[in-house]
Amino acid sequence: MDPRLEQNRAWWDEKVALHADSAFYDLEGVRAGASALDPIERAEVGDVRGQSVLHLQCHFGLGSLSLARCGARVTGVDFSATAIELARRLAAEFDLDARFVCCDLAEVPHRVRDTFDVVFTSYGVLSWLPDLAGWAAVVADALRPGGRFHLIELHPAACMFDDESADPRLRYPYFRGPEPIRTERPGTYAVPSAETVHQVTYAWPAAISDVLSALLDAGLRVEAFREFTSCHEQLRPWLTAVPLVYAVRATRPT
Repeated sequence: MDPRLEQNRAWWDEKVALHADSAFYDLEGVRAGASALDPIERAEVGDVRGQSVLHLQCHFGLGSLSLARCGARVTGVDFSATAIELARRLAAEFDLDARFVCCDLAEVPHRVRDTFDVVFTSYGVLSWLPDLAGWAAVVADALRPGGRFHLIELHPAACMFDDESADPRLRYPYFRGPEPIRTERPGTYAVPSAETVHQVTYAWPAAISDVLSALLDAGLRVEAFREFTSCHEQLRPWLTAVPLVYAVRATRPT
C-alpha cells in the first residue's frame, strides 16, 4: 500500500476508540435505538427494506447498522481492522443482518464478490482516496444492473476554508494537484482536544467535476445532484453563504 495511505490507516486505527466514546458519534444513542444517519442521508437513500446494501468506508459501522435496522442486508467495508473489529462486535450486540469486511477500497472486487441493490458512502470519504477513477470503478462493479449509488459528501467549496481559523480564510485548493495535502495536528474532528500519537494525514481534494466525471466514465448514469446549506456538524459559524453538503444519485444501466 502507498505509505501515505498506510499513515492514514494508522491514524484511523487510533481514532476508533476515541470516536466510539465521543458525543459526535453518540454510540449510546444508537444503542438506545437512534439512527446514525442524518436527515439528508435518510432522505437520499430512501427505503432499503429487503435490499442488499454495500457501505463503503463505513468506519466502525454505525451507519451500516442503522441501514440494517431499516431492513437492509448490509455489508460494510473499511480499511481499518480496529474499526471493523468494533463494527462486528456491535452487529452481534444489536443482532442485526450486517457483515463487515476489512480491506482497502481497491481490494473490494476481490474480497466482496456479491453485487448489490445499493452502494452507499457518506461524509468525508473522497478526500482519503488518491484514485477517483478506481473508486468509481469499484462502485460500478459492485452494483447489480439497475442498482443505485448514493454519495453524500462534504462540499469541496466549504472545505477550502481554513479549519483552524476563527475567521473566513481560504487555505486549501478546490482541485487536486500532483501531491496530496499533508496535515499534522493532534486530536480528531470528533474529539479535537484529544492527545494522539498519529497526527499526520494525507488528503486529496475531490472537485465535484472530477467526482461526476469518474462516475460517468465508469459507466454509471448520474440521475440526481443536490447541494445543501445544512450539515450534521458545525463546520464554521460563518459558513452561511456556501453549500456545505452535496448528494449524488447514480445508477448502473440495465
